[in-house]
Amino acid sequence: MVSAQPCTGRHLRGLARFNAAPPTAATTLLLGCCGSHRWAERVSAHRPYPTVDSLLAAADEAGYDLSGAELDAALARETAAPPPPDAPPAARTALDAGLAAYQGRFGHAFVISLDGVAPAERLDRVLAAIRSRLGNEKEEERVVAADELRRLTRARIRCSINASPVRPECDE
Repeated sequence: MVSAQPCTGRHLRGLARFNAAPPTAATTLLLGCCGSHRWAERVSAHRPYPTVDSLLAAADEAGYDLSGAELDAALARETAAPPPPDAPPAARTALDAGLAAYQGRFGHAFVISLDGVAPAERLDRVLAAIRSRLGNEKEEERVVAADELRRLTRARIRCSINASPVRPECDE
């Protein structure tokens, strides 16, 4: 959920730089947040955004408008995050097995937004979500994956706007 509080000065400086960036730089930054070219071009083309919240709303709207093929392309560009370096071997094995089962069943990497989840809880959250979502029907999981991709994209945009207006390095 987006905060109704006004943006911090850092957000505004980052947003101003994003709004002023050349179209190719803005599109490249956005492609680092969501792998759909049409989505990135659409969000970039509607600049300038008056607030970060308006940018996030436009990103959501463009995400909801992705065709099936565009969603497939965006999901195909996703990769599963590695486990934390201090994860026990059993947890690494469970994660690898779960991710492989998910990819085999649904044909794309497992996507989940961990925005707001404490680092110590992330591995458990991912493992539980994989177990739960493996039971979904393919179309049901497609809806869940699309929603998680939108949430992940929002977090990446916030990170990118805070970090730099022209670097596509989005951390999650």
